[in-house]
Amino acid sequence: MNESKQTNAQIQYNEINFRRRSVLRTLAGSVLLSVTGSTLAKQCEITSPEILSPRYPDPLIEVSDPSFNKYRLYSSSVERLATGFRWAEGPVWFGDGQYLLFSDIPNNRIMRYDNITGQTAVFRENANYSNGLAHDKQGRLLACEHLTRRLTRTEYDGSVTVLADSFEGKPLNSPNDIAVQSNGAIWFTDPTFGINGYYEGEKAKAEQPTAVYRIDPQTEKLERVLDDLLMPNGIAFSPDEKHLYIVGRFSETPALREIFRYDVSTDGKLNNRTHFFDGGENGTLDGIAVDEDGNIWAGWGSINNSQNGLSGDMDGVIVINPQGKQIAHIHLPERCANLCFGGSKRNRVFMASGHSLYALYVETRGT
Repeated sequence: MNESKQTNAQIQYNEINFRRRSVLRTLAGSVLLSVTGSTLAKQCEITSPEILSPRYPDPLIEVSDPSFNKYRLYSSSVERLATGFRWAEGPVWFGDGQYLLFSDIPNNRIMRYDNITGQTAVFRENANYSNGLAHDKQGRLLACEHLTRRLTRTEYDGSVTVLADSFEGKPLNSPNDIAVQSNGAIWFTDPTFGINGYYEGEKAKAEQPTAVYRIDPQTEKLERVLDDLLMPNGIAFSPDEKHLYIVGRFSETPALREIFRYDVSTDGKLNNRTHFFDGGENGTLDGIAVDEDGNIWAGWGSINNSQNGLSGDMDGVIVINPQGKQIAHIHLPERCANLCFGGSKRNRVFMASGHSLYALYVETRGT
């Protein structure tokens, strides 16, 4: 990005930061949705999306490589759909009901954004500090629960089935994110974020290595498929499911978080690890999603891990092509934790980011 673009991006970022500080005071039509326990945490709904930039094309969409231009809609803007959360995470789209579910981890609830009405409300309270969400091949909700250290499935009648809570007699750490294969296999990452403290779960001692697990679609047996990746996080398949992308790191590497690509065998084994993308000294990769052309859309931000400290202009979502090159950056006023494709045509990117839920229409669809 040249100097003039950097200046414009910084101006835009400063303007967004100002709106971010004042949005709860000025949003017309905002209503109180819920109060969570004694914390009196307020959830404000935006019934009409807040457009962060009034200009077309949206200056918040930074094209790093011309190959991204075919995915960009020049009359589409980044929209804030709802705000007032403590740490929004794990979005999943349900096409049959035209709604999105996502976690608000510290507030211990799952939220529901209705694509028809534009309203956001509490879907489930006392959600065991759920993090990553997905649905299985039958459309049932899957949830990574920090508090109970388990992966669950919500049945059609509302009852909850525990799919995994231990391995070889010891409890899991805190399941984090999920990828469901077309054959019905459920893959999930298991770092220690939910047991590191009391904000997103319950502080406890880890009894397992941080790992990646797979639930066999036929036997429902839990298998540990990877245990040498530190703090595995986001996880997603390539469109042909021959590769699995996982966010994590190795102790001998200097990067804070990286994306690794693995070959997936027909019997559910991972082979031939490839270093795919480096988050750099100050970059933080989080949840990921893959589009139909194999591009990886990654939650992105910075963390105080260098002499430069936090860098607000890094926040948002980056897009990486199948060759591992960054081709775009969607700037947001908050760090994005996780994202998914949805909408009636699967061409809308929903971004769970810090205190808010954002969305952007693009000219590609999720796998």
